[in-house]
Amino acid sequence: MPRPTKQEIEDEILETAATLFARHGFKETSIQRVADAVGYSKTGLLHRYPTKEALQQAVVDRAIAEMRAIAAEADGLPVGPERDRVVITGVAQLAIQRPGAVALLLSALMSAPESDMLQQVGAVVFAAFGITDPQCVTEIDPPRMLRIVGALGALAVTAVALQEKVTLDGIVEVSYDALGHH
Repeated sequence: MPRPTKQEIEDEILETAATLFARHGFKETSIQRVADAVGYSKTGLLHRYPTKEALQQAVVDRAIAEMRAIAAEADGLPVGPERDRVVITGVAQLAIQRPGAVALLLSALMSAPESDMLQQVGAVVFAAFGITDPQCVTEIDPPRMLRIVGALGALAVTAVALQEKVTLDGIVEVSYDALGHH
C-alpha cells in the first residue's frame, strides 16, 4: 500500500478538523481530539499546525477558498434560479468530496458565530448566492435567507446520510427545490 502524500495527509487533517469544529465548535475541539480522529500523535499534529488557532485558521481558509471558487463560477449571473443552481451544484460536489467542509459552512450559517472566522465563512456563502450584506437582507427578504440555509441543510444532510444512495443530480434537485425553484 503506497504511503499517503503530504497533500493527502493535510486533506485528511483539515477535513477531519472541519467535521469536528462543525460538530463541537472551535472551543470544544482540542488538538488531541483532532489528532485522535486522524490517528496521529498530538506532537505530530502540532508539527504541522503549531497551535490550535493555526489549525482553525487553515480549516477556515480552506473553506473560504472552496466557497469562493464556487462563487466565482456564479459571478456575472444575476441573483435568481440560474445563479442558485450553479452555487448549489458546486456545494453539492463539495459535499460529496468533503462533507466536513460543508458541515462547517452550514454551522457558520446556523449557529450564533463564536468567532470572526465563522462570520467570514458565512459571509462568503451568502455572497455566492448574491447576498453581500446578510444583516440587511434579513430585514428585506427573510424567506430568501431561510431558503438558502434550508437548501444547504438539505444538501448536507442528504449528502451525508444517503452517501452512495443518491446522485449529485438528486442532491442538487432537492436543494434547488428548497430554494423555491421548480
